[in-house]
Amino acid sequence: MKRYVLATLIAFSVAGSSFAQSTSSSSDILGAHFIAGRGCAACHAPHSGASGNGSARSSDAGSGSPMLWGQDASGLYGKTITTGGGKFVEVLPSSMSATTPDVSGMLTCLSCHDGNYASGAMMKNRLYESVPTTYGTSNAIPTLLGNDGSNTGIYLNDHPAGLSAKISCGTSNGTSNWDCTIGSRGEVRMTGEHSSRFVASYGFFVKPANYNNTPVVMCTTCHEPHVMNVVTVTSGSTSGLPPGSYTTMFFLRAPYNPNDTNPMSNQTAQFCRQCHADKSNEMNGSTARTVF
Repeated sequence: MKRYVLATLIAFSVAGSSFAQSTSSSSDILGAHFIAGRGCAACHAPHSGASGNGSARSSDAGSGSPMLWGQDASGLYGKTITTGGGKFVEVLPSSMSATTPDVSGMLTCLSCHDGNYASGAMMKNRLYESVPTTYGTSNAIPTLLGNDGSNTGIYLNDHPAGLSAKISCGTSNGTSNWDCTIGSRGEVRMTGEHSSRFVASYGFFVKPANYNNTPVVMCTTCHEPHVMNVVTVTSGSTSGLPPGSYTTMFFLRAPYNPNDTNPMSNQTAQFCRQCHADKSNEMNGSTARTVF
């Protein structure tokens, strides 16, 4: 009897530890955005805007207004890019002083990550993270959206983003949406039968932007540019994951670890399912939860 109880306790202990799998990082959390020691100043210029980072363009005179941005984004002003296989057209803001969410959520990112209209400021289209061996041996990855190794100026193979990349709720007509609701300020409320179960299993870490009281997808919806490889889940979080620090990659906002040695781990799929409800366990009749 004692052996049975001991074996049961050990089994529960192993199961619990494999689920929580708290981690820590020994490197600076800025990761690749540490940029050879420049850190915050690589993107932000607290007194002089883009001119403070070496840009002498007169059109950049007002670029210090949003987030004290210090990179030259003038080449992107008013340009049209088409993402998501040609379904989502984004006309970028005409200046850094525009009040639409694609200034801070997209234009600023592309000032370094475009490589087409804007030169790749500080960017060499190289990977500075350790990735699973199954990802291949090349460290040349598509970090530049408009110059990713195929034809320059092609954005069709990039994830939908921009003011027209709207997030909807409601499961009718075979859509990929969650049974969620949209709040008066464009917030996504995961309170439906299936969406609430997903949040209780994994969480809802993404941050859609608000445009005309509608949630839209920006670069910063999925990426937190200040933290590369760790995500902290607090005790007050709506996530069902135990509080702690979890491994992530590529500056993603939620637990995402393709290096996980557990062959049953589904955490990388769970990240995508935050928006792609039709690919989730909950919307397909499965009771499987998040596994680490």
